[in-house]
Amino acid sequence: MTPLTDRQRAILEFIASAIGEGLPPTLAEIAAAFGFNQPRAAYKHLQALQAKGCIELLPGRNRGIRLLNPSARARNAGLPLVGRVAAGAPILAVEHVERHVTIDPALFNPRADYLLRVKGDSMRDAGILDGDLAAVHRTREARNGQIVVARIEDDVTVKRLRVLASKLRLEPANPDYAPIEVDPRRASFAIEGLYVGVIRAG
Repeated sequence: MTPLTDRQRAILEFIASAIGEGLPPTLAEIAAAFGFNQPRAAYKHLQALQAKGCIELLPGRNRGIRLLNPSARARNAGLPLVGRVAAGAPILAVEHVERHVTIDPALFNPRADYLLRVKGDSMRDAGILDGDLAAVHRTREARNGQIVVARIEDDVTVKRLRVLASKLRLEPANPDYAPIEVDPRRASFAIEGLYVGVIRAG
């Protein structure tokens, strides 16, 4: 099979993650996630993925994408490693992906969708150190007490989620850092994923 470009690989991972959560993405959803101006640009990438034997496009369906041999894809493609995230951009935008790490997503529970390079030592006491690769399951939901990847305004951070009566608190695991309190009714806030494991750097 012809090797995938970084953009094609990222789109394939996005499709697989969406299917894992229930439904294939629409062209509009792919375009929005990767910053394309028109869904047609997303469709051209899907045609390329079909030509390379990764997916099948089902004509006449809004979510007509079927993964071909997904278990082999997961083993061979690896996980995208996300470095510094630009303000306001989707976390899996191709410009954020440094490379792909050959590791089976199914080693993590729930399965990992991407790796995030950790900056700083605010989660030190949870065993997450500066430079580590945090494995993340892409989801918009999390329970009280779970470690999450959260977006606050234009910043992305890894913290433990506490659900309070009228606000959310993102707690570090290092006494040198203060918790971050967020009122989701007033601030731009989103859960980007759930921390499911770590790969130690070096």
